[in-house]
Amino acid sequence: MIDGVVNVTSGYAGGHTANPTYEEVCTDSTGHAEVVRIEYDATKVDLIRLLEIFFEMHDPTSINRQGEDVGTQYRSIILYDNDSDREIVEDYVNRIRANYGKEIVTEIKRLDKFYEAENYHKDYYKNHKFESYPLFVIAPKIKKIEKEFQNSIKQNRS
Repeated sequence: MIDGVVNVTSGYAGGHTANPTYEEVCTDSTGHAEVVRIEYDATKVDLIRLLEIFFEMHDPTSINRQGEDVGTQYRSIILYDNDSDREIVEDYVNRIRANYGKEIVTEIKRLDKFYEAENYHKDYYKNHKFESYPLFVIAPKIKKIEKEFQNSIKQNRS
């Protein structure tokens, strides 16, 4: 949806178990969070814009939960590849702290290993648009992002 985002891959990271499955991640025993790896063209969209969207889409003040989803796999986390990105992320979070009535608990750490999710877990919204979770949780977030970041949205979405 975002102009300049080249690829988004669902997966798991931030934990200690090698090659975790979705079922294992949901047990809270792997240490992994459900994450997406975002590949982007920095000439079209920068990390700051992606951070703005990330923080608008979820509650960074909730520990181990997003909405009704509870567990360490739902924690707010940003995994970076290099020190330059880490500095950008930390500076951004420090700038927006005053916008929240509670502490931002988003974990910021270096990405050690990314494990790609199973095929049935990929493109979840696209493949399940008319089920209750996508209709009542995901769709409103997408609508909000489309409204607030309309200048960043791709014009020719399919």
